[in-house]
Amino acid sequence: MIKKVTLSIVFCLLLVLLNPVLVQAGSGLDVLSSSAEMDFPSRLVFDISAESNVNINDIRLHYRVNRMEHALITSEVYIEFTPAKSVAEECVWDMRKTGGLPPGSSVDYWWTVTDVEGSRAETDMARVQIEDNRYDWQSVTEGEVTLYWYKGDDSFGGELMETAQGALTRLAEDTGAGLENPVSIYIYASSQDLRGSMVYPQEWTGGVAFTRYGIIAIGISPNESDLEWGKRAIAHELTHLVIHQMTFNPYCDLPTWLDEGLAMTSEGEMGLNFVAVLNKAREERNLITVRSLASPFSAYAEESFLAYAQSYRLVEYLIDNYGRDKMFELLNTFRQGSGYDEALEKVYGFDMDGLDALWRASMEVGSAS
Repeated sequence: MIKKVTLSIVFCLLLVLLNPVLVQAGSGLDVLSSSAEMDFPSRLVFDISAESNVNINDIRLHYRVNRMEHALITSEVYIEFTPAKSVAEECVWDMRKTGGLPPGSSVDYWWTVTDVEGSRAETDMARVQIEDNRYDWQSVTEGEVTLYWYKGDDSFGGELMETAQGALTRLAEDTGAGLENPVSIYIYASSQDLRGSMVYPQEWTGGVAFTRYGIIAIGISPNESDLEWGKRAIAHELTHLVIHQMTFNPYCDLPTWLDEGLAMTSEGEMGLNFVAVLNKAREERNLITVRSLASPFSAYAEESFLAYAQSYRLVEYLIDNYGRDKMFELLNTFRQGSGYDEALEKVYGFDMDGLDALWRASMEVGSAS
């Protein structure tokens, strides 16, 4: 779910290091200090100083980003420096080149240092916790969901949490899917603030789900008009997290119509603007095929609105006609890595073209381009 927006914000933060414990080889090799500090959202700077009785000739930084992965991934960076008995070096992770980290995420890191005699020291693993310390965050936790906000009273946070819990209840009733890991929702006071927390955001970004991190960030002010949009955005993005957790696999993603359709139905009744676009396309016999909806949606507004509206109705059609258990089975089939047609055939007995024909018949339309 997205919304028009503008501006900046900064993520700032932190550093954790604290008395690294060393594994030494009996020489004078010693790590004196180690730290990591983030200049959010653009870069993360790691520092180390060490000394030995002989020249130090090898320093390596090892780090892991804490997120859903198909395998444990450790990155290793070889530090280029002039060998010396005493060294102080830094390693800069420039996120303008790689993409940023969301609020609430974290990175684990450690160093290995070696001297010319082969003595080696390794620090204990330390964690950099990414937090936005520019704001005085309030928080509330219910079940697996923690919601953070900094503008608005307790009732504002409570109302948004109620929305999140309601979306999880509707999703469980419709599909049987639920959260497998905790999630965090960060509520910025405006879309403008939200954009500043991201590296190269789109102008229209108003909410984003960092699915592999279990984190959502949305710009919502306590104003009544913005609040209604914000509730729908929370339900939409939270559904993306649940479905991603449930279907995470190394082989394929969900078809876009299923992913977005489930997120749309979690919002509640479809908005009138979507209904109008869908009715127009139906009358003009210009509906998009299900096979086309499996790919990313168009960047053109009206085509995108139609794609979202059709996805809503397609998911609604499957749940209303075949039930919750079949949808749960479909999601589990995708988790096993099945292709789009194969999963539908296995669970429902028809592929995407078959679904397209059945759904069009239910909409009482003939063939369309």
